Amino acid sequence: MGNSSAIDMLAARLDGRLIVPGDSDYDETRQVFYGGLDPHPAAIARVTHAADVAAVLDYVGEDGLDFSVRSGGHNITGSAVIDDAVVIDLRDLTGIDVDPETRTVWAGSGLSAAELSNALAEHGLAVGFGDTGSVGIGGITLGGGVGFLSRRHGLTIDSLLAAEIVIASGDVLIADDDNHPELFWAVRGGGGNFGVATRFRYALQPVDRIIGGMLMLPATAESVAGFLELSESAPDDLTTIANMMSCPPMPFLPEEVVGQTVIMGLLAWCGDLDEGRDVVDRFRSLAEPLADFVDEFGYPEIYAPEDEDYRPLATGITGFTDFIDSEDIATILEAIAASDAPMRVTQIRAMGGAISRVDNDATAFAHRNRAWMINVASFYEGPEDRPRRQAWVDELFSRLTGDDDAGYVGFLGDEGEERIRAAYPGLTWERLREIKSKYDPDNRFHHNQNIPPA
Repeated sequence: MGNSSAIDMLAARLDGRLIVPGDSDYDETRQVFYGGLDPHPAAIARVTHAADVAAVLDYVGEDGLDFSVRSGGHNITGSAVIDDAVVIDLRDLTGIDVDPETRTVWAGSGLSAAELSNALAEHGLAVGFGDTGSVGIGGITLGGGVGFLSRRHGLTIDSLLAAEIVIASGDVLIADDDNHPELFWAVRGGGGNFGVATRFRYALQPVDRIIGGMLMLPATAESVAGFLELSESAPDDLTTIANMMSCPPMPFLPEEVVGQTVIMGLLAWCGDLDEGRDVVDRFRSLAEPLADFVDEFGYPEIYAPEDEDYRPLATGITGFTDFIDSEDIATILEAIAASDAPMRVTQIRAMGGAISRVDNDATAFAHRNRAWMINVASFYEGPEDRPRRQAWVDELFSRLTGDDDAGYVGFLGDEGEERIRAAYPGLTWERLREIKSKYDPDNRFHHNQNIPPA
């Protein structure tokens, strides 16, 4: 696609804009979230509606060109923007059509979690996404969606009522319980394997004021065990994330705390506020807090401010476990203390609640009955530093999960086919492959955690 006539032909088919090397905003537009990635696509199509997506798919099909699909750009592998390909960039798909009476919304897949949450908050409504505001709703919805409202209102896909999807043939479909139900089942956890989702229709929940924020405690065997026990036994109105990590420099902390192992706890309570204060106080009583930013506020404020230029160099692995005992906690604390990485962390999320009240085979996300999601991650300082940080991650993760290789597609890195397969246990994998063969028989959508057609 290097000649200008080919570029002009594609540009002429779009209502949106085609950005190519040499354009003033090319370098900015091709950037993704994680550092260490420097993709140079042949062109970036900033599509404005489903017909634009269909036009790109038709064009690249005619010329046998490669393409990728980009929403928020947070995908760990960087496969949303790749060298020498046409990128279908969804970030101009930002339409929001809220119906407060039916508590539903049609939302463009180019929106970020924070953008949509802020718009819905004007009506006192919300849909649960992840824990980072800049994440695109497209990727997190198709992967499942584990976030701050999960124990109370389920995964993001549990609020999904319909999706507008451009499939490999270029046809634009509405998938829901009544129309293309198998496709609707597949996109709820099957990732971007089945087409380009351009709009989502969500059921909304009344979520106005919440109690939440960051609570930092010194990490000891007792405080970590207490945090996890309170998280697991709490009412469904509470969702927590426990990050056992080396304490980074922060302006509100004394110097002697930096580098110590701490619990950076993230809490979100979306029920009765008086009850929530009592529940949060139990976490505060585990140890003298090093920092306490837990407060009452509007739901979208749960998303911490972000530096747009932040490009972390990090490696990690995520899975599930049903048991975390004192030996596991000791293993975590010892490993974090022994590492000299710029940042190292073990993150544990309590599952259960509304997540587990959906049948395992109701959606392509098939880990409903797991107790904990666990992530081990480490920052690194350059390509030469990465192998030993990866070895640390792999060893600690293996010690915590043993031979349990279950994975969550939303947090998978470049971990090989076996790990993709492990994200879809039992008959889920074969069912997804059959649906893939119907909607994308030639595997055109393969720059993802790929599910090959049957």
